[in-house]
Parts: sequence; structure tokens; C-alpha cells
Amino acid sequence: MIGEYKDTKPNIHDTAFIAKDAVIVGDVTIDEQSCIWFHTVIRGDVAPTRIGKRVSIQDLSMLHQSPDNPLIIEDDVTVGHQVTLHSAIIRKNALIGMGSIILDGAEVGENAFIGAGSLIPPGKKIPANTLAFGRPAKVIRDLNKADYAEMERIRKSYVEKGQYYKKNTELGS
Repeated sequence: MIGEYKDTKPNIHDTAFIAKDAVIVGDVTIDEQSCIWFHTVIRGDVAPTRIGKRVSIQDLSMLHQSPDNPLIIEDDVTVGHQVTLHSAIIRKNALIGMGSIILDGAEVGENAFIGAGSLIPPGKKIPANTLAFGRPAKVIRDLNKADYAEMERIRKSYVEKGQYYKKNTELGS
């Protein structure tokens, strides 16, 4: 369901895949070839949410904001299943593992990998090119070539899968 809030409708690029049971309301922008998977909720009813190109927001995720504190997701980001993102900044090529929670004012650096089930508390900055994990998350190590290759494989597979669903099924737009 795509809906309006106070005369503001989502702006969704026509190449994006949006699962029919996703809920997207208000001041939300979704750029080209991004995919919003099943049972995801994105409410832009407090501040803007901006989702870049080739972003995958996987099943059961929830995206929201605090007043005057937008949620920004840059290009080529992968957000795992059942993730909560709230008024954070997720830089290019980052991967957010399943079940993670990233809170107000937190920033995940470019190419960073957040391990499954992690909690990034308010205002925490995760540096670029690192693996962070835990509750609260701590940087574990720098990423290596194998990590980057796996992140790229995951990213590409979801973009391709989203385009397949868009063109070959009735499960989304």
C-alpha cells in the first residue's frame, strides 16, 4: 500500500520493485532499481526518508524518523530482514545484517558491514570499511577482499531479484 500523509505522497522511481504488501506512506523517496520487500513498513510522517539507487530493504523491516531528523540511505545499500532504521544515515555500499536496530543520529560508514542482530545506539558512528557487531555494536575488524566480494554478491542478487519480481510476477509494482 502506498499512501499519502498530509498531502505528501511517496516519490517512487518507476524501476523500483515495491512488494504489494509493503506499506509506504508520506515523505518517502525511493530511487531507481531499489526494492522494498514483503511486509516492510516505511512511514514518512515525521521527517523525510530518502532511499538511493539499487537499495534493498528486505522483508519485515521498519523505517521511521524523529522530528527534524531524516532517515538517509545512500546508493547500493543492503538492509537485511527485520531491520529497524530510525533517523540514521547509512552510507553507500553498506550492509545491515538481519534483525539489526540502528537508532537516531547513528551513521554507518561507506562499505561498512553491520553483523546480524546488532544495535547501533543513538549518535554512534561506525567507520567506513569495517565490520561492527554486537549490542551495542563495536568495530570488530577492517573488511577484507572476501567481505567486499560477498557484500557485492548479496547486493547484486537482490537488485536482480527485485527486477525479476517486478517484470515477471504480480507480487509488486
